[in-house]
This record gives sequence, C-alpha cells and structure tokens, in this order.
Amino acid sequence: MPKATTQRKGSSLKHDPLAVQLRSGELDDAGTALDAKVTQKVLAMAREQQDELAALGLGDAEDPELPAGLRATADDEGDEDDGAFSDEDAYEEYEELEIDETDDALLDSYVPAGHLEPGRSLADLIMEKIERAGEQPASAPTPVAAPPEDSGFNPKVVDVYSKVGQLLSRYKSGPLPKAFKILPTLPMWPQLIMLTNPETWTPHATYAATRIFASNLDPKQSQKYYKEILLEKVREEIGETGKLSVHTYMALKKAMYKPAAFFKGLLFPLCEASPSRSSGTCTLREAAILGSVLTKVSVPVLHSGAALLKLAEMEYTGPNSLFIRVLLDKKYALPYKVVDALVFHFLRFKRDQRQMPVLWHQAFLVFAQRYKADLTPEQKDALLEVLRFQTHHQITPEIRRELQHSVTRGEDELSANMTMEVEIQ
Repeated sequence: MPKATTQRKGSSLKHDPLAVQLRSGELDDAGTALDAKVTQKVLAMAREQQDELAALGLGDAEDPELPAGLRATADDEGDEDDGAFSDEDAYEEYEELEIDETDDALLDSYVPAGHLEPGRSLADLIMEKIERAGEQPASAPTPVAAPPEDSGFNPKVVDVYSKVGQLLSRYKSGPLPKAFKILPTLPMWPQLIMLTNPETWTPHATYAATRIFASNLDPKQSQKYYKEILLEKVREEIGETGKLSVHTYMALKKAMYKPAAFFKGLLFPLCEASPSRSSGTCTLREAAILGSVLTKVSVPVLHSGAALLKLAEMEYTGPNSLFIRVLLDKKYALPYKVVDALVFHFLRFKRDQRQMPVLWHQAFLVFAQRYKADLTPEQKDALLEVLRFQTHHQITPEIRRELQHSVTRGEDELSANMTMEVEIQ
C-alpha cells in the first residue's frame, strides 16, 4: 500500500520576500473585540500566578503596588538571556558610520518645507490617536491606541495590563509576566499593549518585548509593532541622550529577525517625506545608528535588493544615501532591475541646483566600485555626464576613474565565450 503523502508543516510558515509584499501592498487589519473567552484566559492566568506565589509563601512583600499575579512569572526557554546585560552596560560603545559635519546643514535643504516640526514623544502620539478615536463614529473600527475607558475591555483586564505597564516602567532583568507574553497570540494585542504605556518602558523592557513580538508575530503584525512602538522608542532615546542604550540597540538588531517588517516598519518611515513624527525628519545621528545596525546584521539578498529599489525610487531626503551605501557595501549580486533603478536615482540630480551632501557622493562611489561591470555603455556615459554638474574635489575623480576603466555589462561573458572558441579551434 503506497505511503500517504503528508504536507510539510514548515511550508505554511514561510512569508513572501519584501519585493513581493511591496508590490502587493498591505491590507489594514480591521479591529475586533476581545471576546469573553480570551478575557477569562487572561484573568485565569493572573489568578494562577497569584496562587503560585501564595504557595511559595512570597506574599506581597516585594511591592505592595503591584498585584502578586503580575510579579510571578513562569519559566520560559525564551527568557534564558533576559538578564544577559548588567546595569554596568548602560551604554554600548558601538561603531558609528563616518558622516561629514557639513552634511548636517545640507540635510535641512532636502526636507520638504513644512515637514520639520518640533519633536513629539511616544506619549504624544498615543494621546493623538486617542483624540482621533473619540471623533470617529460608532461604526468605525476600534483604533490601535484606544483609551482604556472606551476600549470595551473588562475592567479587570485593563487593570492587569496597567499594572504590567508599571512593572515594565522599572523592569531590569528576569522573566516577564505571563499576561504580557501571551499578547502576540491575542487578536487585540495592539490595543492591549497600549494599556501598558510603552512610553514609560525601560530599555531593558523594550529589548525583552521586541524579542517576544519579533519571534511570535507574522511580518505584517511585526511591522506594526516596529513602527508604532520600537521606532518611537528609538527616536525618543536618541533625541534625549544622543545615543542608544545597549538594550535598545540590541532590540534593533533583534528586529531584523523579520527583514520585511524591519525595512517597512523602521527604515522606510525614517526616509519617507511625510508630515508625521515618524517619517521624513530623520536626523544624521538616527541614520548613523540604524546604518550601524545594518552593517552588523545579515540581510537576505532578496530583501536587500527590494530595499535598495524602494530607496532609489523615494523622494530624496538625505539619510537614504547612507542606507543605500550600507546596503551596497554588502556586495550582493543585484538584479539588473535594481542596478538600473540606482542609475536613474543618481541621474535625477544632474540638473539639481542644490549642493549634494558628501553622503550622496559616497553612495555614488560605492555604487561605481561594486557594480561598474553591470552598467551598459550608455549608462556609464550618462553617469559621467552627471559628474560634470555634481562634483566633489576628492570623490568625483575616483568615481570617474572607476567608470572609465572598467568593462561594461555583458563584456565579461563575451570575452569568455571568445576564449572558449579559440581553445576549441
């Protein structure tokens, strides 16, 4: 009797590359109510943890403000390195990318007028969403950051996650509460996570939360967490201290576990010209730190190519030249479609009256060094023409030398075929 064929379990977990997702677009998830069954599950979990503490005789001696059910946590294999960093590692001395000082002033000229605005914190963004939610009609879907009083949740659930937020506001190490760990499995996790007040989380809590959400959410849902929570935490910390703590930096590296969500939830919003707080106002410090993360992590080839294609087609805002340079330096074999898009990206600035920053010239040089053999003769001539209008006293001669003293697209294959014919004869 023939053996029955079974479907492989792993195939359903695979997701499309970033290029496919960019072409297909995204569908907004409609809000759904938290049913009674899930509510009971959350409350039962809190009671179970409280009973565990009572059995151990721990009582409420640790912190009278927090319910015991929130302090108790179950052992979890994923938490084995939660306490890997000590308080002495408050800040990591990570290597930042080199940026010319004059680029800081030039960067402002590439941000469209009206897109620069005073910095807002994550708390301001949450309150803004709450105010918009109050103006929506009753038939509108539940907003991501719905206020506790209008969320429709059981008051006990609201109280549980409010107390979880208090714990995360002073979290340093150790396992997280069960009520927080199960968030990725709940359909209403975006609303519930807002009850914990993410703007008050410690960097340690941000890293621990990112590990959970990056590992358990699909790319589309991970993108929502990256953009709404992680990106704002990163920008707020850089704005206040000028650098990132080791835990927040590690959270960014962990976010690359979902490459498509990383680019669409973190990198693209920084580069896109938009009036929102999260977009179009990327500073050179933010670009240098995120670029440092990109240099230290492995990026899948397909996602890297799709990201370069998207960056090349974006409206120029300055920091995208840094990200283009970093991705080109990975020396991946790019499709001709991506190479052609990068050629047109640089050709756009042929008649631009503005002085291009050093970052742009550096990205141009790296492109010429890595992919000069993938350019057609017409493309090389067009790029050399750009160098007549956009020049840098040190970098431009190097770009011109790379373009003029290199083979063109297809010449290597042609010479190889001719050599084979000679040998055969």
